[in-house]
Amino acid sequence: MHIMTRIASACLVALSCQAAIAAEKVTLGVAIPTATHGFTAGVVWWANQAKEELEAANPTLKIIIKTAASTPEQANQLQDMLVVNKINALVIFPIESASLTQPVSQLKRKGVYVTVVDRGLTNPNAQDAYVAGDNVAFGRLPAEYLAQRLVGKGNIVVLRGMPSTIDNERVDAFNAEMRKHPGVHILDTKYGNWNRDDAFKVMQDYLTRFKQIDAVWAADDDMAIGVLKAIGQAKRTDVKEVFGGAGAKAAVRKIIDGDKLVQANVSYSPKFIYDAIKMTASARLKGQALPAQTIVPSVLITRANARQFYFPNSPY
Repeated sequence: MHIMTRIASACLVALSCQAAIAAEKVTLGVAIPTATHGFTAGVVWWANQAKEELEAANPTLKIIIKTAASTPEQANQLQDMLVVNKINALVIFPIESASLTQPVSQLKRKGVYVTVVDRGLTNPNAQDAYVAGDNVAFGRLPAEYLAQRLVGKGNIVVLRGMPSTIDNERVDAFNAEMRKHPGVHILDTKYGNWNRDDAFKVMQDYLTRFKQIDAVWAADDDMAIGVLKAIGQAKRTDVKEVFGGAGAKAAVRKIIDGDKLVQANVSYSPKFIYDAIKMTASARLKGQALPAQTIVPSVLITRANARQFYFPNSPY
Protein backbone atom coordinates (compact mmCIF):
# COMPACT_ATOMS: atom_id res chain seq x y z
CA MET A 1 0.00 0.00 0.00
CA HIS A 2 2.85 2.29 0.87
CA ILE A 3 4.47 1.64 -2.53
CA MET A 4 1.19 2.29 -4.36
CA THR A 5 0.75 5.56 -2.51
CA ARG A 6 4.20 6.71 -3.56
CA ILE A 7 3.50 5.75 -7.17
CA ALA A 8 0.19 7.61 -7.11
CA SER A 9 1.89 10.66 -5.62
CA ALA A 10 4.61 10.53 -8.27
CA CYS A 11 1.97 10.34 -11.00
CA LEU A 12 0.15 13.33 -9.58
CA VAL A 13 3.41 15.32 -9.47
CA ALA A 14 4.20 14.33 -13.07
CA LEU A 15 0.73 15.31 -14.24
CA SER A 16 1.00 18.62 -12.41
CA CYS A 17 4.36 19.33 -14.08
CA GLN A 18 2.93 18.48 -17.50
CA ALA A 19 -0.04 20.76 -16.89
CA ALA A 20 2.28 23.57 -15.82
CA ILE A 21 4.37 23.13 -18.95
CA ALA A 22 1.28 23.07 -21.17
CA ALA A 23 -0.11 26.19 -19.51
CA GLU A 24 3.19 28.11 -19.59
CA LYS A 25 2.60 31.47 -21.22
CA VAL A 26 4.52 32.43 -24.32
CA THR A 27 5.16 36.17 -24.57
CA LEU A 28 6.36 36.77 -28.11
CA GLY A 29 7.95 40.07 -29.06
CA VAL A 30 7.86 41.16 -32.70
CA ALA A 31 10.36 43.85 -33.74
CA ILE A 32 9.87 45.22 -37.25
CA PRO A 33 10.62 48.40 -39.23
CA THR A 34 8.14 51.26 -39.34
CA ALA A 35 5.96 51.33 -42.47
CA THR A 36 8.06 53.84 -44.41
CA HIS A 37 7.35 52.31 -47.82
CA GLY A 38 5.20 49.70 -49.48
CA PHE A 39 7.10 46.59 -48.49
CA THR A 40 7.42 47.49 -44.81
CA ALA A 41 3.76 48.52 -44.82
CA GLY A 42 3.04 44.97 -45.92
CA VAL A 43 5.27 43.62 -43.14
CA VAL A 44 3.41 45.64 -40.49
CA TRP A 45 0.02 44.59 -41.87
CA TRP A 46 0.91 40.88 -41.93
CA ALA A 47 2.41 41.05 -38.41
CA ASN A 48 -0.82 42.47 -37.04
CA GLN A 49 -2.80 39.83 -38.90
CA ALA A 50 -0.72 37.16 -37.17
CA LYS A 51 -1.23 38.77 -33.75
CA GLU A 52 -5.00 38.95 -34.17
CA GLU A 53 -5.40 35.37 -35.39
CA LEU A 54 -2.91 33.67 -33.07
CA GLU A 55 -3.94 35.39 -29.83
CA ALA A 56 -7.59 34.55 -30.54
CA ALA A 57 -6.69 30.89 -30.98
CA ASN A 58 -4.18 30.58 -28.10
CA PRO A 59 -5.12 32.00 -24.67
CA THR A 60 -1.59 31.36 -23.32
CA LEU A 61 0.01 33.42 -26.11
CA LYS A 62 0.68 37.16 -25.94
CA ILE A 63 2.19 38.96 -28.95
CA ILE A 64 3.74 42.42 -28.58
CA ILE A 65 4.54 44.28 -31.81
CA LYS A 66 7.01 47.16 -31.90
CA THR A 67 7.87 49.19 -34.99
CA ALA A 68 11.06 51.25 -35.24
CA ALA A 69 12.30 53.91 -37.65
CA SER A 70 16.00 53.49 -36.83
CA THR A 71 18.51 50.95 -35.60
CA PRO A 72 19.00 52.61 -32.17
CA GLU A 73 15.23 52.74 -31.66
CA GLN A 74 14.90 49.05 -32.51
CA ALA A 75 17.76 48.15 -30.15
CA ASN A 76 16.07 50.08 -27.33
CA GLN A 77 12.77 48.35 -28.05
CA LEU A 78 14.44 44.96 -27.62
CA GLN A 79 15.57 45.90 -24.13
CA ASP A 80 12.11 47.25 -23.27
CA MET A 81 10.43 44.05 -24.44
CA LEU A 82 12.82 42.00 -22.30
CA VAL A 83 12.68 44.11 -19.13
CA VAL A 84 9.15 45.54 -19.24
CA ASN A 85 7.19 42.95 -21.23
CA LYS A 86 9.31 39.98 -20.12
CA ILE A 87 9.26 38.29 -23.52
CA ASN A 88 10.53 34.74 -23.79
CA ALA A 89 10.48 34.60 -27.59
CA LEU A 90 11.33 37.12 -30.29
CA VAL A 91 10.68 37.47 -34.01
CA ILE A 92 12.79 40.29 -35.42
CA PHE A 93 13.06 41.86 -38.85
CA PRO A 94 16.31 43.79 -38.26
CA ILE A 95 16.56 47.28 -39.74
CA GLU A 96 20.28 46.66 -40.23
CA SER A 97 22.28 43.47 -39.84
CA ALA A 98 25.57 44.46 -38.22
CA SER A 99 24.33 46.95 -35.63
CA LEU A 100 21.46 44.74 -34.42
CA THR A 101 23.53 41.59 -34.02
CA GLN A 102 24.85 42.41 -30.53
CA PRO A 103 21.51 43.60 -29.06
CA VAL A 104 19.78 40.46 -30.34
CA SER A 105 22.60 38.27 -29.08
CA GLN A 106 22.14 39.74 -25.59
CA LEU A 107 18.49 38.64 -25.54
CA LYS A 108 19.39 35.15 -26.71
CA ARG A 109 21.97 34.82 -23.94
CA LYS A 110 19.23 35.69 -21.43
CA GLY A 111 17.07 32.80 -22.59
CA VAL A 112 14.89 34.44 -25.25
CA TYR A 113 14.19 32.20 -28.26
CA VAL A 114 15.11 34.24 -31.36
CA THR A 115 13.76 33.95 -34.90
CA VAL A 116 15.36 36.39 -37.35
CA VAL A 117 13.41 37.28 -40.49
CA ASP A 118 14.67 38.49 -43.87
CA ARG A 119 17.73 40.56 -42.96
CA GLY A 120 20.08 38.07 -41.34
CA LEU A 121 22.45 38.97 -38.54
CA THR A 122 26.21 39.05 -39.09
CA ASN A 123 26.66 36.33 -36.46
CA PRO A 124 24.28 33.36 -36.91
CA ASN A 125 24.97 32.30 -33.30
CA ALA A 126 22.84 35.28 -32.20
CA GLN A 127 19.69 33.52 -33.47
CA ASP A 128 17.89 30.21 -33.06
CA ALA A 129 16.12 30.26 -36.42
CA TYR A 130 16.17 32.21 -39.68
CA VAL A 131 13.20 32.68 -42.04
CA ALA A 132 13.59 34.51 -45.36
CA GLY A 133 12.81 34.58 -49.02
CA ASP A 134 15.29 33.17 -51.51
CA ASN A 135 17.63 36.13 -51.81
CA VAL A 136 20.04 34.32 -54.12
CA ALA A 137 17.23 33.70 -56.62
CA PHE A 138 16.06 37.30 -56.06
CA GLY A 139 19.37 38.44 -57.58
CA ARG A 140 20.02 35.65 -60.05
CA LEU A 141 16.61 35.63 -61.80
CA PRO A 142 16.70 39.35 -62.79
CA ALA A 143 20.24 38.93 -64.13
CA GLU A 144 19.23 35.93 -66.24
CA TYR A 145 16.16 37.76 -67.51
CA LEU A 146 17.94 41.05 -68.32
CA ALA A 147 20.83 39.32 -70.08
CA GLN A 148 18.31 37.49 -72.26
CA ARG A 149 16.25 40.65 -72.81
CA LEU A 150 19.36 42.51 -74.02
CA VAL A 151 20.47 39.52 -76.10
CA GLY A 152 23.74 39.46 -74.17
CA LYS A 153 24.80 43.02 -74.96
CA GLY A 154 24.07 46.41 -73.35
CA ASN A 155 24.52 48.77 -70.43
CA ILE A 156 22.90 48.25 -67.02
CA VAL A 157 22.76 50.40 -63.88
CA VAL A 158 21.99 48.91 -60.48
CA LEU A 159 20.24 50.26 -57.40
CA ARG A 160 20.80 48.07 -54.35
CA GLY A 161 18.95 48.27 -51.01
CA MET A 162 20.44 48.96 -47.58
CA PRO A 163 23.65 47.51 -46.09
CA SER A 164 22.53 44.05 -44.93
CA THR A 165 23.20 40.38 -45.47
CA ILE A 166 20.22 39.95 -47.78
CA ASP A 167 21.28 42.87 -49.97
CA ASN A 168 24.76 41.35 -50.22
CA GLU A 169 23.28 37.98 -51.19
CA ARG A 170 21.13 39.54 -53.89
CA VAL A 171 23.84 41.71 -55.41
CA ASP A 172 26.45 38.95 -55.27
CA ALA A 173 24.07 36.56 -57.07
CA PHE A 174 23.23 39.22 -59.68
CA ASN A 175 26.90 39.97 -60.34
CA ALA A 176 27.83 36.29 -60.49
CA GLU A 177 25.23 35.67 -63.17
CA MET A 178 26.19 38.80 -65.12
CA ARG A 179 29.83 37.66 -65.25
CA LYS A 180 28.57 34.91 -67.57
CA HIS A 181 27.54 37.64 -70.04
CA PRO A 182 30.64 39.78 -70.77
CA GLY A 183 28.73 41.81 -73.36
CA VAL A 184 26.48 43.25 -70.63
CA HIS A 185 28.23 46.09 -68.78
CA ILE A 186 27.23 47.22 -65.27
CA LEU A 187 27.95 50.95 -65.43
CA ASP A 188 27.52 51.64 -61.70
CA THR A 189 25.95 50.30 -58.51
CA LYS A 190 24.63 52.55 -55.74
CA TYR A 191 22.42 52.21 -52.67
CA GLY A 192 18.83 53.34 -53.12
CA ASN A 193 17.90 52.27 -49.58
CA TRP A 194 14.68 50.54 -50.72
CA ASN A 195 13.21 54.04 -50.92
CA ARG A 196 11.54 55.65 -53.93
CA ASP A 197 12.85 59.17 -53.18
CA ASP A 198 16.43 58.00 -52.72
CA ALA A 199 16.12 55.88 -55.87
CA PHE A 200 14.82 58.89 -57.80
CA LYS A 201 17.96 60.85 -56.88
CA VAL A 202 20.29 57.96 -57.72
CA MET A 203 18.61 57.46 -61.09
CA GLN A 204 18.82 61.19 -61.85
CA ASP A 205 22.56 60.93 -61.28
CA TYR A 206 22.82 57.88 -63.55
CA LEU A 207 20.87 59.61 -66.32
CA THR A 208 23.10 62.66 -66.09
CA ARG A 209 26.34 60.66 -66.22
CA PHE A 210 25.47 57.93 -68.72
CA LYS A 211 24.18 58.68 -72.22
CA GLN A 212 23.15 55.10 -72.97
CA ILE A 213 21.37 52.96 -70.37
CA ASP A 214 19.62 49.90 -71.74
CA ALA A 215 18.19 48.47 -68.52
CA VAL A 216 17.89 49.12 -64.79
CA TRP A 217 17.90 46.60 -61.98
CA ALA A 218 16.22 48.51 -59.15
CA ALA A 219 16.10 45.47 -56.82
CA ASP A 220 12.87 46.64 -55.15
CA ASP A 221 9.47 47.81 -56.42
CA ASP A 222 9.50 51.00 -54.36
CA MET A 223 12.87 51.95 -55.82
CA ALA A 224 11.54 51.12 -59.28
CA ILE A 225 8.85 53.80 -58.82
CA GLY A 226 11.56 56.42 -58.23
CA VAL A 227 13.53 55.13 -61.20
CA LEU A 228 10.53 55.33 -63.53
CA LYS A 229 9.80 58.87 -62.36
CA ALA A 230 13.36 59.98 -63.09
CA ILE A 231 13.30 58.38 -66.55
CA GLY A 232 9.97 60.04 -67.33
CA GLN A 233 11.13 63.48 -66.23
CA ALA A 234 14.33 63.15 -68.27
CA LYS A 235 12.32 61.97 -71.30
CA ARG A 236 14.85 59.23 -71.93
CA THR A 237 13.93 56.63 -74.53
CA ASP A 238 17.07 54.48 -74.41
CA VAL A 239 15.97 52.44 -71.35
CA LYS A 240 14.28 49.21 -72.44
CA GLU A 241 13.49 47.64 -69.06
CA VAL A 242 13.15 48.54 -65.38
CA PHE A 243 13.26 45.42 -63.22
CA GLY A 244 12.19 45.96 -59.61
CA GLY A 245 11.55 43.16 -57.15
CA ALA A 246 9.26 41.68 -54.49
CA GLY A 247 6.06 41.45 -56.54
CA ALA A 248 4.22 44.57 -55.33
CA LYS A 249 0.66 44.65 -56.65
CA ALA A 250 1.29 47.87 -58.63
CA ALA A 251 4.28 46.31 -60.37
CA VAL A 252 2.42 43.08 -61.12
CA ARG A 253 -0.49 45.13 -62.49
CA LYS A 254 1.93 46.84 -64.90
CA ILE A 255 3.11 43.45 -66.13
CA ILE A 256 -0.46 42.27 -66.65
CA ASP A 257 -1.29 45.47 -68.55
CA GLY A 258 1.75 45.12 -70.84
CA ASP A 259 3.70 48.13 -69.57
CA LYS A 260 6.52 49.16 -71.92
CA LEU A 261 9.27 49.28 -69.27
CA VAL A 262 8.02 46.95 -66.51
CA GLN A 263 7.67 43.50 -68.04
CA ALA A 264 8.98 41.19 -65.32
CA ASN A 265 9.50 40.93 -61.57
CA VAL A 266 10.53 38.45 -58.89
CA SER A 267 8.36 37.31 -55.96
CA TYR A 268 9.33 38.11 -52.35
CA SER A 269 6.21 38.61 -50.25
CA PRO A 270 6.17 40.47 -46.90
CA LYS A 271 3.83 37.68 -45.75
CA PHE A 272 6.89 35.78 -44.53
CA ILE A 273 6.69 37.82 -41.29
CA TYR A 274 3.25 36.27 -40.72
CA ASP A 275 4.66 32.81 -41.42
CA ALA A 276 7.64 33.39 -39.11
CA ILE A 277 5.43 34.59 -36.23
CA LYS A 278 3.02 31.68 -36.68
CA MET A 279 5.80 29.06 -36.86
CA THR A 280 7.65 30.52 -33.86
CA ALA A 281 4.53 30.82 -31.71
CA SER A 282 3.41 27.28 -32.55
CA ALA A 283 6.83 25.81 -31.80
CA ARG A 284 7.28 27.66 -28.50
CA LEU A 285 3.77 26.78 -27.28
CA LYS A 286 4.81 23.13 -27.73
CA GLY A 287 8.27 23.69 -26.26
CA GLN A 288 9.85 22.90 -29.61
CA ALA A 289 12.42 24.58 -31.86
CA LEU A 290 12.21 25.57 -35.54
CA PRO A 291 14.61 24.35 -38.23
CA ALA A 292 17.76 26.48 -38.26
CA GLN A 293 16.77 27.92 -41.66
CA THR A 294 13.53 28.18 -43.63
CA ILE A 295 13.74 29.66 -47.14
CA VAL A 296 10.62 30.73 -49.07
CA PRO A 297 11.23 30.33 -52.85
CA SER A 298 11.40 33.36 -55.17
CA VAL A 299 9.81 33.03 -58.61
CA LEU A 300 10.23 35.00 -61.86
CA ILE A 301 7.00 36.87 -62.62
CA THR A 302 6.14 37.56 -66.28
CA ARG A 303 2.92 38.24 -68.12
CA ALA A 304 2.43 34.47 -68.48
CA ASN A 305 2.02 33.92 -64.71
CA ALA A 306 1.46 37.43 -63.32
CA ARG A 307 -2.19 36.90 -62.31
CA GLN A 308 -1.07 34.20 -59.86
CA PHE A 309 0.87 36.91 -57.99
CA TYR A 310 -1.69 39.72 -58.17
CA PHE A 311 -3.56 40.40 -54.91
CA PRO A 312 -5.45 43.71 -55.31
CA ASN A 313 -6.76 43.73 -51.71
CA SER A 314 -3.35 43.33 -50.10
CA PRO A 315 -1.53 46.38 -48.66
CA TYR A 316 1.47 45.70 -50.91
